[in-house]
Amino acid sequence: MATTKGYTTEELGRLNNFAVEPRMYVDDSVQAGFTEYAEKLNGRLAMIGFVSLLALEAVTGHGIVGFLTSL
Repeated sequence: MATTKGYTTEELGRLNNFAVEPRMYVDDSVQAGFTEYAEKLNGRLAMIGFVSLLALEAVTGHGIVGFLTSL
């Protein structure tokens, strides 16, 4: 298939009615495991959870165990 002027034609010169296909590439970077991004995200979520627990204790006067047993 040949792409010219924004449209695709087949080997026999017929117009292809489908959109122009994007160029494919292979991403060899590691996206799982102990990556820097995953560790930063885990640390930030832990900080948010810790501050939330401190705020809960400041508002209710009880820790997390006291708050859960009073429900």
